[in-house]
Amino acid sequence: MDFNLDETQQELRGLAADVLGREASRERLEAYEKTGAPYDAATWKALAQAGLLGAVLPEEAGGAGLGAVELTVVLREIGAHVAPVPAYASLALAAVPIAAHGTKEQRALLAPLNEGEAVLTGAYREAGPVATIARRDGDGFLLDGVRAFVPYAEEASWILVPARVEGADIGIFLVEPSQVTLAPQPSSTTEPLSRIELSGVRAGPDALLGGAADGAAWRTFRRSAVAGAVALASGVIEGALNLTTEHVKTREQFGRALAQFQAVTMQVGDVYIAKRALDVAVWAGAWRLATQAPDTDEVLAVAAYNACEPVVEALYTCQHLHGGIGLDVTYPLHRYFAWGKQVGYLLGGAEEQLDTLGTLIAQEA
Repeated sequence: MDFNLDETQQELRGLAADVLGREASRERLEAYEKTGAPYDAATWKALAQAGLLGAVLPEEAGGAGLGAVELTVVLREIGAHVAPVPAYASLALAAVPIAAHGTKEQRALLAPLNEGEAVLTGAYREAGPVATIARRDGDGFLLDGVRAFVPYAEEASWILVPARVEGADIGIFLVEPSQVTLAPQPSSTTEPLSRIELSGVRAGPDALLGGAADGAAWRTFRRSAVAGAVALASGVIEGALNLTTEHVKTREQFGRALAQFQAVTMQVGDVYIAKRALDVAVWAGAWRLATQAPDTDEVLAVAAYNACEPVVEALYTCQHLHGGIGLDVTYPLHRYFAWGKQVGYLLGGAEEQLDTLGTLIAQEA
């Protein structure tokens, strides 16, 4: 495969970097964090006006109809700028599966997102297999189960909830936040997370994504969730490495820049290797997802493992190289560290990714 972005993708990356460079500057982030708001509405609106939210939305919703690689481009820049916006939740966890499998009426829900007027999310995290159940009830369903660490659940217009349907496979249901019991959960970042409980939640036949519970929408949802998360992590480690590189170039000790010490350069090299390993897996996974290659899940699992362990360890190294200032919440490095840790939590950790990869390889044997 060719890891170089084509002209459209390069322009998209440049546009995202330009918009976020203005909207997510250090001063703007510091001001936002004092507000206590769940996300930066001004940055969210700016992304919409620039067409960055609509890049992966279908044309009928006002979008450009682009795919997995372009989603990776946008989310990676958001991670590199640690921009506090619900892009991962709205795009990777909601818009992608709705665009791929939704009915005409369901896809119409994406139009407000294109304008930056709405937030969507999905309930991806659950320990083990999908345990939420959808029992048939007349022409609709009753949903029972618990989903954890759902981003922006309170702010969302709709939550996508995977559930096992009696007599069928896993389906994805569009549920309004008012229908479920929400409880706040701890977050490493300013991003709000919620535990959602569904107890006999009524879902009409029009709530089932695409009107079918054949596992196809769940597969898209799961893959998009992982691909989006590792794209964020790829941007996060790049931003942290750039910040660390600049620090060791300018910080002096014993009359010499830190970058002149061999031990420092070796540690920076370790961070770079972790970043490049993740980058390769991220772009390979995005390309395979875009082409629906048979080894998509394996490559995404490799990327997720790297995001959960080597990259988190690399972020610790970045903190170490900064010394005491690396722990100071008035210095920007803490945002990258928090984001990196949170992505690892949302992916389920390194051991889960190794188990997933082992299972996939065993199934092919």
